[in-house]
Amino acid sequence: MNFVWTFAILVSLIFSAFLGFPEKTLQSGIFGADEAIKIMISLSGTLCFWSGVLRIAEKGGAADFCQKLLSPIIRRLFPKTNQRGKITMNIIANLFGTGNAATPAGISAMEGMDKENGKSSRPSCEMGRFAVMNTASIQLFPTTVISILSSLGAENPFSIVPYVWISSFSALFMALLTQKLLFGKDRL
Repeated sequence: MNFVWTFAILVSLIFSAFLGFPEKTLQSGIFGADEAIKIMISLSGTLCFWSGVLRIAEKGGAADFCQKLLSPIIRRLFPKTNQRGKITMNIIANLFGTGNAATPAGISAMEGMDKENGKSSRPSCEMGRFAVMNTASIQLFPTTVISILSSLGAENPFSIVPYVWISSFSALFMALLTQKLLFGKDRL
């Protein structure tokens, strides 16, 4: 990634110099950095809040309740793993659109599945399915996106919710279908 970003920046600077816009490029870079810091600060509150909510849910037993509620689905999607509790916490965090707050549970679940897989150089089908589900990231309440829109002054940041539902459910369906068609029950 470092190479890609360095290459993109260098190409931008070269084109900017040849086209005669170096001052506009510099101004845009400074403005973009300033906006990135503002967004990062506004998102840190949301991230802390949802991380705390997830921790309370885990300690208070709500995670166990959700695991029992989602158990038939999770058991069907991940029949060969003992990491269903961590997978459920990750899915719940994604359902609430908490973004990075879902990451610790996802990493923990993937590490557990990797151990069950014998630390093979090839991921198991369940590891692939879990990665696909995380990439699709179904969100019932896209709180991170709503938070960004609110911080940027959107009049109705909640107007994106139906579109997030459509796109995330479609992405998940297609990703799981593709994974099933390409790999079936075999290893990736």
